[in-house]
Amino acid sequence: MALATTLDKTQVADFYRQMQTIRIFEELSQVKYQEQKIKGFLHLYIGQEAVAVGAISALRPDDDVITSYRDHGHALAKGLDPNAVMAELYGKATGVSGGKGGSMHLFDVSKRFWGGHAIVAGQLPLAVGLALAIKTRDEDRIVMCFFGDGSVNEGEFHESLNLAALWNLPVVFFLENNLYGMGTHIERARAGGKEIYDDIAAYNIPGTNVDGQDVLAVREASIEAVKRVRSGNGPVFVEAMTYRFRGHSVADAQAYRSRDEIGAWRENNDPLGNLRNLAMAEGIMEESDFVEIDREARAVVDEAVEFAENSPEPPAEALFDHVYAD
Repeated sequence: MALATTLDKTQVADFYRQMQTIRIFEELSQVKYQEQKIKGFLHLYIGQEAVAVGAISALRPDDDVITSYRDHGHALAKGLDPNAVMAELYGKATGVSGGKGGSMHLFDVSKRFWGGHAIVAGQLPLAVGLALAIKTRDEDRIVMCFFGDGSVNEGEFHESLNLAALWNLPVVFFLENNLYGMGTHIERARAGGKEIYDDIAAYNIPGTNVDGQDVLAVREASIEAVKRVRSGNGPVFVEAMTYRFRGHSVADAQAYRSRDEIGAWRENNDPLGNLRNLAMAEGIMEESDFVEIDREARAVVDEAVEFAENSPEPPAEALFDHVYAD
C-alpha cells in the first residue's frame, strides 16, 4: 500500500466514502436487477473501485472522462448525481441520459463525462477526438480514457495510441486490467503475457503499472501521469492491475474461474479493506469512523433507489428526441 502519511484523515475518509458508495450502489443495483426493476445489461464495478476513485481524484472538474460499459464507478467518481445515475439504470426520465441509455450509456455534459460505451474499445477513438479538440482550441484541459484488457486486441486500441502519440495529444490512457475479457483469461487471449504497459513503448508513449487495489497508489500514479500530460508532453499509459469480484455481467455464471480464486481476492485484496486496514494501522482513522461512513454511504444509495422508483417513465412523445444533437 502507498504511505497513508501522504494524506490526511479528510482525504482518506473521502476516498473510502467514494469507494463504499460505489460498492453499495453496485450491490443494490444487482438486487434491483434481480427484482426486475432494472432491465437490460448490467456490468458491476465491484472490486475495481480504487481505480476510478484514485485516478479521477487527480483530475480537475473541467477535465474529460470517457469509459466503457462498466461505467457506474467512473460516473459516481466524476461527480454525477447518484439519484440520476440510478434513475438511468431504471430507465426513468430523470436519468442522466433521460432513461434512454441505461447502465452502459451514462452521460453528463455538465460533468464532462462523455459516456459509457458498449462497443469494446469504442471509446478510445472518441478520447483521441476529445483530446484533439482540446489541442486545436488551445484549451488547458486533458482527457482520461478508461478501458479494460479486452480492448487491447482491438484495432481501435492500437490506432488510437498511434494517433495520440503522432499528434502529441493530452490524453491519459487508463487500462483497468482485471485479467478477464468476459470469460477468457488474458494469458489465453494475449501472447505477450498478462501485463501490457511495457508494450506501449512501441508507440513512444511512457507507460507505468500500478496496484489497482490500492487507491493511494492509483492516485499517486495518476497525479504523475496527469502532470506530464498537462505539461504538453503528449499521452501517457497507466495500467492498473485489478480484479472484478462479480461476473462480466450479472448474467455471468463464472464457470471459467473458481470460487477459491474469487474468495482469495476478496479476502486478501479488497480495495476498501486495504484502505481501511492501512488507515487504522497508521492511526489516521478508527473503526467507528468507517462505521459512520458506511451508514452515510448506504443512505445515499437508498435515497437514489427511492428517487429512481418514484421517477416517471419517459413519455412516448420523447422517443425521437436526441436523435440529433441539440
